[in-house]
Parts: sequence; C-alpha cells; structure tokens
Amino acid sequence: MSNDFSAWAGRSEQAIDTLEPARSNALNAATGDLAVGAAGDPLPLLHHWLYFWDVRPPEGLGIDGHPARGGFLPPVPLPRRMWAGGRLKFLQPLLLGEQVARTSTILKVEAKSGKTGDLVFVTVRHELTGGAGLAIVEEQDIVYRGAAAPGSIAPTATGIAPGAASWRQDVLPDTILLFRYSALTMNGHRIHYDRPYAIDEEAYPALVVHGPLQATLLAALATKNVAAPVTGFDFRGQSPAFDGVPLHVCGGPTEDGASLWTEQGGTRNMVATIRCGAAA
Repeated sequence: MSNDFSAWAGRSEQAIDTLEPARSNALNAATGDLAVGAAGDPLPLLHHWLYFWDVRPPEGLGIDGHPARGGFLPPVPLPRRMWAGGRLKFLQPLLLGEQVARTSTILKVEAKSGKTGDLVFVTVRHELTGGAGLAIVEEQDIVYRGAAAPGSIAPTATGIAPGAASWRQDVLPDTILLFRYSALTMNGHRIHYDRPYAIDEEAYPALVVHGPLQATLLAALATKNVAAPVTGFDFRGQSPAFDGVPLHVCGGPTEDGASLWTEQGGTRNMVATIRCGAAA
C-alpha cells in the first residue's frame, strides 16, 4: 500500500444547504423524541449531520456503498472505513429553516501500523456558518483499516446488566432505526442495513449501529439533563455496537459539563464529554 497521501492535506470544498425542519423532526420521531421544531428554532445538537448530502449516481459509489474514493477524500486502498470520533465547538446556534454554508478542509492524513495491521487516519475540519456567522467548528477523525478475518469481531454479549449511571436511556437499535438513520443522513454504507454484506464482506456478526447516531443520542441525553448551554462535544468510538441488542445511553454530570457513554452487553461502545458555559 502506498502511504503517501500528503497531497490531500489542505484540500477544501464547500457545500450549502437549508436546514429544513422536517428532516430534524423525522430524526426526533425515529428516536422516540416527541419534540417538533419549527423554522427559527435552534437546530438540536448534532442534527447538522442530517444535511449536506453527498448524493452520487450508481457509478460514483464504491462496493461498500460509500462514495467512490479519490474525490475529496484520498483514495486509501484499505477496505474498511469508519468514523472514529470527533471534536466540536458550538459558538452559536444554527436555526431550523436557515441556509448554512459548510467549508470542509482535510487537515492531515497519517498512515500507521497497529496490532491489526495498516491504518490510515484522515482528519477533516468542518466550519458551518449561518446567518449570524460562524456557528460550529468540527473535526472528524476517519480511519481506514484492512479486512477483518471471519469471526475476529465478537458478537455482543447478552444478559449483562448495564453499569451505574446518573442518567440513562435504553434504546433498541433495530433494523428500522438503522434504516431510518441511514436514509436521513444519505449514508449508503452497507454495514448498517445489508446484513449479508456486513457479515460476509466486513466480518461483523450483525448490522453495525452508526457512530454518529450513538453520538446524537448521547448529545440529546446531555441536553435534557444540563441547564447551561453546551459549547463543546468530544466523542470517540471504542467498540462497535450491533443491532438487536439493547443499547444503554448513559451519562452523568461533571464539574464543567458531563461524561457520557453508550454501553451494550457490558462493553462501552462510545465515550464522550460535553462542556458547558462560555464557548472555547
């Protein structure tokens, strides 16, 4: 594998979209939240991921359902791609119904070798600007991995009670929820809805619960339990979560915000922290 993707660092692209309330409200409904937003209301945290679709024709897709590589993102030949985590600063609210510009820039591309083989990490910075100016600054970490050996990814254990948490919401990530989130984000990655592909091609034991969906559930749990405005959100995936097994969305207060995690079968799948108060 060629490890030199340095030419991609610094690449930038811009997209413009309108934050139509129907899409945000559809995600609320899909996750059991009865809140209904209208034009002019603040966009719920992390709902900006529902917009700025990158819709490609069939010939513009890879075998995994993602856009074919080599456009904005580098053409890394490793077959498995996942959104590993990210860091966000919320400077001011975006409003439902407003037009928003997103500028995306590749900050760095790093090739590494780990216990599981070759890895390539790509960090992308997004800046979202609404009518009142810059609103969200986000860094996304994308990791590319080699193929997994059949049976190397363990299924989720069942019958294990969740750990103690000050706040908790239990969600069953069934095929309907995964399909709805894939549709609302125009995420064609087949590991979330195509069970034969997920098992036979990427060696997962079941369908994979989207990392951004877990992060969104964590952000919603936090905003229901903290009084101060959320100004920062950091998250990192630790272990994949799978469909058909209860997912425990957990958290508790800290001195400057909250500590959050999702848990399934006694394993923490994603960890996150929020910061409240003055924007960093």
